[in-house]
Amino acid sequence: MKNSNKKLPIEHYLVGGAVRDHLLGREIKERDYVVVGATVQQMLSLGFTQVGKDFPVFLHPESKEEYALARTEKKQGQGYTGFVCNASPEVTLEQDLLRRDLTVNAMAMTNDGKIIDPYQGKNDLDNRILRHVSNAFVEDPLRVLRVARFAARYHYLGFKVAPETLALMTNISQSNELDALSGERIWQEFAKSLSENNPDVFINVLAQCKALEKIWPNFADAYAKSPYLQPLIQSINVTNKLSIRFALLALQLRYTKNKQKSLNSIDSQHESIASIEEIANTLRIPNTIKWLAIKVNRHQQHVEQMLTLTEKKVLSLLNDLDVWRKPDAFEDFLIACQVANLNKSCTLQTQFLRHVVNESKKISAQSYIKQGVQGKDIRLAMDKEKLAVIHQLQERYSKDTQ
Repeated sequence: MKNSNKKLPIEHYLVGGAVRDHLLGREIKERDYVVVGATVQQMLSLGFTQVGKDFPVFLHPESKEEYALARTEKKQGQGYTGFVCNASPEVTLEQDLLRRDLTVNAMAMTNDGKIIDPYQGKNDLDNRILRHVSNAFVEDPLRVLRVARFAARYHYLGFKVAPETLALMTNISQSNELDALSGERIWQEFAKSLSENNPDVFINVLAQCKALEKIWPNFADAYAKSPYLQPLIQSINVTNKLSIRFALLALQLRYTKNKQKSLNSIDSQHESIASIEEIANTLRIPNTIKWLAIKVNRHQQHVEQMLTLTEKKVLSLLNDLDVWRKPDAFEDFLIACQVANLNKSCTLQTQFLRHVVNESKKISAQSYIKQGVQGKDIRLAMDKEKLAVIHQLQERYSKDTQ
């Protein structure tokens, strides 16, 4: 593995994810280094720029890769920020690696490629096990989400969470530690995980360790009734776009607490949308992602009915999606609906909707203004023309289904 930092006059090691992915033969996206036996002043004198506030982290003057002084941590307070750091020159590499979350992330590599593995990470890597390094694992609640994310990322290679690690994750979930995580930090882990190879595994692991019910109780209730996450799983071979995957995940909310309600009932829909709004506010989910999740939840079941709905209902749906100003979001909506309806192919219906929008965009307000139409009558005239387009195309596409 290429290393451009061999000539540095300090003892340093490549650590963490870069070593793990190197041994797995995966692409390395970023490299982090640990420096042993150095001081802040030494790092600054070598041209490094200090960026860490809570502990000494530096950027290399040329590569801009991160170099952190070896450190130990002592828990003082709640959450993932409640630590006191010791980064003195006496801290050893083994002590630094001991504070890490998983054994597969607690390996280091020298400049000449020698692996330093005091906690048997290579053995766990070979056996496809995600195992905690020490019982200090429970001191950082964020690790519950991180381990679930790693499980999603490496599931395709056969990785599983060790039972004893899952037990510690459950202990964290059943304490108050998860409450100390900010909504934004939780969403960061959700966002990364939903873009992984197997996003459903992330949700499954959170459910197994009782974290899902703490983070998103309404979703945990829906998951308990139907733990198959079918729409999300169906997206794996279609798209990894975060907004689409979150929308498909949120469709699980249609399984309500009241078993007597239809999944497509107005009450069920309102409850689902209210839950999306609640989690979006709690986790500070971006508005564009929340918007798509709500629209898919509201209209997904209507897409397969497009050729039989009234022209006014079709136009109302398109207006609600704001297709005239949000063409990219409209395309994401159609992709999400197609994925959700794979068992009931709606390719013809989505083609119909695209065709309607393309033809309707040709309708110009200027042509009516030239005819002397004014004010709200312009909109009424344009809508009348759009309804005619919908009617014409419904007849054409309906013939294809016969």
